[in-house]
Amino acid sequence: MSNPSLRGLQAFEAIGRCGTVSAAAEDLGVSPGAVSQLVRNLEQCLGLTLLERRGRRVELSTWGRLYYREVAKGFQQLSHAANVLTRARNESAIVLSALSSVASRWLSRKIFDWQALCPDSNVRILGQEQEPRLGIEEVDFRITYGRRSHVHEHVAHLFTDWVVPACSPALISNRVPQRPQDILTFPLLNVEWEADYKASPQWQDWAKLISADGHQTFSGLSFTLSSSAIDAAANGRGFVLAQLSMVQEEVAAGTLIVPFDIRMRLPESYYLAWDRTTLEKPFGQRFHKWLVGVAKQQDAISAPSLSPGEAARSKRTDTVQAGFQQGGDGRQLPSGAIEP
Repeated sequence: MSNPSLRGLQAFEAIGRCGTVSAAAEDLGVSPGAVSQLVRNLEQCLGLTLLERRGRRVELSTWGRLYYREVAKGFQQLSHAANVLTRARNESAIVLSALSSVASRWLSRKIFDWQALCPDSNVRILGQEQEPRLGIEEVDFRITYGRRSHVHEHVAHLFTDWVVPACSPALISNRVPQRPQDILTFPLLNVEWEADYKASPQWQDWAKLISADGHQTFSGLSFTLSSSAIDAAANGRGFVLAQLSMVQEEVAAGTLIVPFDIRMRLPESYYLAWDRTTLEKPFGQRFHKWLVGVAKQQDAISAPSLSPGEAARSKRTDTVQAGFQQGGDGRQLPSGAIEP
């Protein structure tokens, strides 16, 4: 008897584990015919019948059930070996999970400051919407939002964000809004989060805040990810109610501007969750303290100096002028300035 091939063993193990040839094929990402051929080759190699047909079904034979019990042990050991390597790789690394938009537009920009402070540390950032099981999955910290933080045992408040109308300079280069209500005449981009979040401020909410007609319907494209809506606004597709934490660099660079700095608060806050053993890792406690400190700074930056009502009641003509500079040909060009 010659040694069986690893692919044949893998196909046979998948059938025993999944129950059918088609389910095994889906699990392995190959066709059912390929799985059947691999098992036939394995049977020829062993000189035994491993599968028996019962009508339209295929079941493990007596030899097959005996062989599967031993083969399954081998694959479980291989899986365990992979987990050992993963844990070893992450023993000193900090694995941080965050909501996708937070990871791409806030955290990925702040993390370079951490690396400058602790160049010997190793941080892996995972952008994911589903809450990880801290202490079970290979995740040390999780940045989450609102009520989803309740599933974690150790949680700290990070910051509360605010949204503000932002757009590309190109969008309003030929038609500068003279009052906040004028923004509502431009294409509007909407952010609609998943149902288990409290809804973020929508355009009808902002319209009510500035004493416009908040009962009219504001159509436009809708995005489930804030980062996608912000990218569309930066490409000149419309105004977006952008989170301050996610557009600071774009506003500073002038790729996004805020003609009227009238902000609305998100209904809930961002939170940091962690596994208890995480703080025993190298850099664990220091990273926790640094992240909470950065979030505290963001809390102060995002909150307006005026209350939303005071900002909405003011004429804001100074903001319009502050957001633009005179071009060489006499046109008004956006500067990207935003009030503190």
